Amino acid sequence: MSSEASSAGSFRTVLTAADIDRALTRIAHEILESNKGSRDLVLLGIPRRGYPLARRLAEKIAATDPAFDVDALIGQLDVTMFRDDLSRQPTRAPARTQLPAAGIDEKVVVLVDDVLYSGRTIRAALDALVDLGRPRIVRLAVLVDRGHRELPIRADHVGKNLPTSSSEKVRVRLHETDSGTDAVVIEAGV
Repeated sequence: MSSEASSAGSFRTVLTAADIDRALTRIAHEILESNKGSRDLVLLGIPRRGYPLARRLAEKIAATDPAFDVDALIGQLDVTMFRDDLSRQPTRAPARTQLPAAGIDEKVVVLVDDVLYSGRTIRAALDALVDLGRPRIVRLAVLVDRGHRELPIRADHVGKNLPTSSSEKVRVRLHETDSGTDAVVIEAGV
């Protein structure tokens, strides 16, 4: 782990690009194992960083199980309008929800997000799923679980558990969304 100072304050890198890649490889294998293959599997990424992580996971699953069609079996699930904390969050524009052409009914849906914290985003995702169909099973895969849950939600697949204080911020940076960088950093609380 490295510690660095920035103009915004101090932060330490807890996952490098190689660490993220290894964690995603492990999660992909766990998903295949728990599902006994890729049959009926659909990955739905939660914007903003959950979707690129879902795509990476899908590519790793397809490398192991060529029957898994990456483009046909991943999607994006926007949960903005289902959140119960909109009045306390900064204004954000909803992203586009994109489901696989075959839908999610009777599928094993794996929700993918970058950080699991309070559980409110995942609660909103579950509410959104109810409006879109009826999956047979819903599982959760996250790159980072930092604790501090406000709701009884637990991830099925976790890249890294990071005990943090509630004043710290966990930042996931991905090359798809953050200028070519892959890292997870913890910023010191204010």
